Amino acid sequence: MTAATIAPTRLRHSARLGVRFGLVALAIGAFSAFGSPAQARGPEGIADVAEKVIDAVVNISTSQTVEAKGGGGGSNTMPQLPPGSPFEEFFDDFFKNRKGPGGGSKGGENIQPRKTNSLGSGFIVDTSGVVVTNNHVIADADEINVILNDGTKIKADLVGVDKKTDLAVLKFKPSKPLVSVKFGDSDKLRLGDWVVAIGNPFSLGGTVTAGIVSAKNRDISSGPYDSYIQTDAAINRGNSGGPLFNLDGDVVGVNTLIISPSGGSIGIGFAVPSKTVAGVVDQLRQFGELRRGWLGVRIQSVTDEIAESLNIKPARGALVAGVDDKGPAKPAGIEPGDVVVKFDGKDVKDPKDLSRVVADTAVGKEVDVIIIRKGEEQTKKVTLGRLQDPDKVQAVVKTDEPPPEKLVTQKALGLDLAVLNKDLRTRYKIKDTVKGVVVTNVDASSDAAEKRLSAGDVIVEVAQEAVASGADIQKRVDQLKKDGKKSVLLLVSNGDGELRFVALSVQ
Repeated sequence: MTAATIAPTRLRHSARLGVRFGLVALAIGAFSAFGSPAQARGPEGIADVAEKVIDAVVNISTSQTVEAKGGGGGSNTMPQLPPGSPFEEFFDDFFKNRKGPGGGSKGGENIQPRKTNSLGSGFIVDTSGVVVTNNHVIADADEINVILNDGTKIKADLVGVDKKTDLAVLKFKPSKPLVSVKFGDSDKLRLGDWVVAIGNPFSLGGTVTAGIVSAKNRDISSGPYDSYIQTDAAINRGNSGGPLFNLDGDVVGVNTLIISPSGGSIGIGFAVPSKTVAGVVDQLRQFGELRRGWLGVRIQSVTDEIAESLNIKPARGALVAGVDDKGPAKPAGIEPGDVVVKFDGKDVKDPKDLSRVVADTAVGKEVDVIIIRKGEEQTKKVTLGRLQDPDKVQAVVKTDEPPPEKLVTQKALGLDLAVLNKDLRTRYKIKDTVKGVVVTNVDASSDAAEKRLSAGDVIVEVAQEAVASGADIQKRVDQLKKDGKKSVLLLVSNGDGELRFVALSVQ
């Protein structure tokens, strides 16, 4: 774990929070390079935005019952004190007579469950009482309450959650007219645009902060559909689920994560863009769950070496490493080795682009998928399926194996290679469905080792042609060298049959 931690901005309380404020003096001359002090503080419209939307921003309070651990362990055990310590009698009386967890003469028979509380933020998107927040704000909660800006506290019900985008929708019955906000177009945000965050940092409800859009489409590897808005508007613990507004008062994001070495704002916060949020909220309200599109392929990045091997200039798109036999891509004619460069009219720059656009596309829609195969573009028509939770791993059906073959190895590309047989399948736990040439050793100084090939990997194809022996591989490599190629593209399988492409130097 590094000093800077990516953390959700929910605030969990176990005791009264103390907040210490410090003052920092700034020299007046510091503003001289940027014009007047008023200009340096930002646009005047921030106050108008805050006044317009503040009543639509709510605090989210949750409680959860946690079972206490018994056995008199941890903090419930009397501390070890030196003989004759003046505190010995005090602690002896305290731990023997207490009635809480770990107390009593039997060391834990009176243990009681305890409640923990969490605080976060949210915002009203429908005056009927529909609230958007983060999933991690309400996760595992026994009770959820919405606290309006005037302090009114109302119990809320959970409509639905989407863990992959960390979003949740709540519903409560309003006792009076409400103010709601609408979603803006996060795609229209530009770097440097002013944004306003409102939420419940450190339980200080109704707090307004302002900053700029520092970056867009930020991938911090927190989920499969990462495309965060990065902002320097102050976001702290308790801001989770709160809205990020543009200067028109429209919601352009949901504040979700911060990077911080201390848990407080250092000017690097992340918000889920409204384009994503609006689609998720619509589906949660309609179905109570997400119904995402599914293409049925496994994909990986197109590196410069892979692009050179596939005659793609410049390197772009999502390389299909595997095709699900039961997925929509199979009947459409998409194959391993194809590179998807456009999906339903949208450019695909990398695998994340494809994952997001497929997930956002309606189930059952027929779309055009443009691929590059052997240097030429082709268009495939695919009718999207619905993304389901991963199926349980099916048991491998055993089949009769031919008699054990003599192990014959051959060296190529810094690899020791052998024809697959029963003994090698058993040694490396390779499924019967995996075909190709098995790697039995990797030269530690080779390009193959740097690309993380290892013993037990199976080479299925070389330059998009199937291979069955080490001699096949060497023959293909020799031909590529004669053709002036700098690298060779391998289709590699692990023991479970999961495929990936690896480009190795042939120089």
